[in-house]
Amino acid sequence: MKDFPIPTTISPEAQSILAMVGQLPQQPDPTPDDVEGWRALAEAAASEDPATVEALALATTGAVATDVIATVEPAEVDGAKFYIAQPEGLGDDDERVLLYVHGGSFTWGGGATARRSTQLIAANLGVRTWGMDYRQLPQDPYPAGLDDCIAVYRHLLRTHKPQNIAIGGQSAGANLTAALLLRARDEGLPLPAAAVLISPCVDFTMAGDTQTTNSFALPGPFDNTLELYRNGHELTEPYISPLFGTFTEDFPPTILTAGTRDFLLSDTVRLHRKLLRAGVRAELHVWEGALHGMFMGQAPEDREQIEQVRGFLEDVWTSA
Repeated sequence: MKDFPIPTTISPEAQSILAMVGQLPQQPDPTPDDVEGWRALAEAAASEDPATVEALALATTGAVATDVIATVEPAEVDGAKFYIAQPEGLGDDDERVLLYVHGGSFTWGGGATARRSTQLIAANLGVRTWGMDYRQLPQDPYPAGLDDCIAVYRHLLRTHKPQNIAIGGQSAGANLTAALLLRARDEGLPLPAAAVLISPCVDFTMAGDTQTTNSFALPGPFDNTLELYRNGHELTEPYISPLFGTFTEDFPPTILTAGTRDFLLSDTVRLHRKLLRAGVRAELHVWEGALHGMFMGQAPEDREQIEQVRGFLEDVWTSA
């Protein structure tokens, strides 16, 4: 990454993260036809090293480290894998549930990391969480991951009332969350009570302003990832680029978050504006100096983001 001045307007912890991240070299993803390159990337993403899993879980969910304990168990429905986590002390009579979709450029965050991510989100938000372990690149491009998400959502609707359900995700997971909601509506399924979109990737054309102005903060060019993921489909198809979907006032209340150094800030603010124009209750929260993925779960700003999401869900569920 390029060496830009670190703002003094953020917490010392956030400043330290920016300094550390600023020393990392930009690494482009393999080209779509680089089989060996993608195989190596997939092997790295499948790491079960505890320190790597913890770091990836924090980076791909928006979660923060916590001492709160949450039990977690694997589950599967119609071939779609997910985890179910329940925070310690949560009563069995609490019927609220969050379906959460991890990020990771459609490549990272699965397996052991998805398990830990689900556990962290449940503990952070104090809610029973179904965390997706959806199929990913390079073996499974679009629509495999979205198919997994819709299968689990259908199953969730068989056991829970829609007003007790929220759906959320970060980055690629927020893409899948928005696509899932559009597809669920198009298929006539009931929509959940709320949506959480953390730094959503919703425009595969990469036309947003901050794709250019914040390109210095990219871990590396990801054109190859988007090309491989879309699997020959048009960049503007709504289930691939949800920003191009049709939003109506029945879309669930939505909270969107990003940072001023996030290359997906434009995706986030454009989707927020589109939701408002459709008459949807939508909140936008942007953090000073924050990168894509905030500060890797290590700063007070990360904890503030989690509390903002938690408060939003509580408010929506209370008024449902």
